[in-house]
Amino acid sequence: MSDLIVRNAEENDIPDILRLLVQVNMVHHNIRPDLFKGPATKYSAEEMKTMVHDTENPIFVCTDEEGKFLGYIMCRVEVIEESELRIGIKTLYIDDLCVDEKARGHHAGESLYKYAVAYAGKMDCYNVTLHVWGGNDNARKFYEHMGMKNQYTCLETIL
Repeated sequence: MSDLIVRNAEENDIPDILRLLVQVNMVHHNIRPDLFKGPATKYSAEEMKTMVHDTENPIFVCTDEEGKFLGYIMCRVEVIEESELRIGIKTLYIDDLCVDEKARGHHAGESLYKYAVAYAGKMDCYNVTLHVWGGNDNARKFYEHMGMKNQYTCLETIL
């Protein structure tokens, strides 16, 4: 694969982001059809239009040098306020990361993740966090390969 370019998302990226949001949704739907409808997207085109202009919570995209869209990462800066219990920190939360299923294995996900980590460093964040659904073993392995470690575990009992 040619050189990879990571940059801020633009309005003309919205159709590709929406297409990949369906891929993400279907991964979750296939793992947990009791919780996720499919096929669907968690954001509308109108919501995405606002989101691509949100400089405080950026979306980065990865393309090849010819401009072919390979994937995206949606980031959100979160602040945990200082309290009697907690130390105040700023976190970069990865809301979503998806590489087109046809483009996997060419380091687009790694490029997006490393770009987001560098951005978090520039923003003086303490850490980078995300959630991975149980059963999404490929995602968990990818993030562990990137050096992420388990922060906490959420358990459930289905009634």
